[in-house]
Amino acid sequence: MAQAAAVAKQPAPPRRRRASATPRRLPYLLIAPAALLMLGFIAYPVISVFYYSLQHFNPTKPWRNGFAGLDNFRQIFTDDPQFWDTLTFSAKWVFVEVGLQLLFGLALALIVNQTFVGRALGRALVFSPWAVSGVLTSAIWVLLYNSQTGITRYLADLGIGSYGTSWLSDTSTVFPAVVVADLWRGVPFFAILILADLQSVSKDLYEAAEVDGASRLKQFWHITLPHLKDAIILSTLLRAVWEFNNVDLLYTLTGGGPAGETTTLPLYIANTSVESHNFGYASALTTVAFVILLFCSMVYLRLSKFGGESK
Repeated sequence: MAQAAAVAKQPAPPRRRRASATPRRLPYLLIAPAALLMLGFIAYPVISVFYYSLQHFNPTKPWRNGFAGLDNFRQIFTDDPQFWDTLTFSAKWVFVEVGLQLLFGLALALIVNQTFVGRALGRALVFSPWAVSGVLTSAIWVLLYNSQTGITRYLADLGIGSYGTSWLSDTSTVFPAVVVADLWRGVPFFAILILADLQSVSKDLYEAAEVDGASRLKQFWHITLPHLKDAIILSTLLRAVWEFNNVDLLYTLTGGGPAGETTTLPLYIANTSVESHNFGYASALTTVAFVILLFCSMVYLRLSKFGGESK
């Protein structure tokens, strides 16, 4: 009986309190306002473009506004040769620019990754064009290509070419001229990303390769390039999208001319909406451009095996 009474007098174990769900949800609640705001800024324009792509919408001709269905898309693919011309030039522009920027950016990254006197200053000079805005870059190259005070004036003083020559007005020189202007700003982007990835390559790999008698070329091919694979894939994809959507540089330098020689698809869309006020047709063009970019990006990532192991 005494033992039973002692057991009865023992205090009951404390009840476990249920963990509140609020602390677990608190991080999501804190970021919810910013996430909703960003979603609104992204989702609303995208939905608006898709909506207006199915409409005839021109504020200067309100009597023609209304539901268009797929008429805008039918016109793009069957009755608009300028669409195919600008799409072809866009593909050429992206291929040339991204290819050359990758080549020169990789070379610069390998150079500034070496140890030499003044390396910090050299890196700053290499990376500085990337800090310049697109509008300022365009202004710089407009002055450099000016026929009265630019490069062609000084070349004419040396007996190369003639006075008053404008590379941006000649169909045979305008494409190389705008390519060089965009290279000046685009190369540092690749150099920065590739150099950042080069910093993580273990020097032991190169030392082991030298012991085995591997040449510099073999070290680059079998050690450096495989390590840079994902950085190169990601940087080329990002830069390809940016170059495809490049409007400010081409618009400032050439306005799409001469004779439409440098009109990309985004520039054609801008002219259609801003100058012609045909927002419905411009929205349809934007939708087509979005689908093209999305499809090409997915195929590129699939074929390049981004994130996979290098063999």
